[in-house]
Amino acid sequence: MASLLTDPLFETSGRGPPPNKNFYYFAVTRSGVIWRWWKISLRAVDRYSKPGEMKESHQDFLDDTGLQSEVSMVFGRHILQYTKALCQGHYDYLEHLSDSLLLRIINYLELEDVGQLGRTSRRFRQLCGSEEFWEQAVRRRCNTVSAEVASLALEVGWRSIFFTICSYCHDSSDLVYINNTNKQTNRTL
Repeated sequence: MASLLTDPLFETSGRGPPPNKNFYYFAVTRSGVIWRWWKISLRAVDRYSKPGEMKESHQDFLDDTGLQSEVSMVFGRHILQYTKALCQGHYDYLEHLSDSLLLRIINYLELEDVGQLGRTSRRFRQLCGSEEFWEQAVRRRCNTVSAEVASLALEVGWRSIFFTICSYCHDSSDLVYINNTNKQTNRTL
């Protein structure tokens, strides 16, 4: 299963914390980690300094507390914990699946669970709020979708169409509960 994952497993870049203006890049591949830095300084002494790079195996990274503290200082403790888990072989397979496959999986979830999933990461928030997801939800709920409803959905959005249909399918307490669990709406249709 791990052979299905693409390289890099994780990568991020950014500037160091103030007053440091250096730029850093960190990646976890299937075989090791890569740490790069570019020293950015206004001082003439540092003007011609070259970028640096360090490559280590997963086990060496897990043993290297110095590099771990640098990663934690620049990118935060949560990034360090996530990358250490990757180096230990704890892969997050869902993050590496294609959007179309994830949408098919998400469509099997209850709507309340979709709202919870949308709060777990930026990618899932985008997928759970996408027009594609809501169109699939409407088509799953209804046997047929007329051309008039489809053209109306282009104007008001599939999400609005879904909740309009739900107002006829469920009692009002279910609709209010669904709307409250999904933070993307402020009104009940």
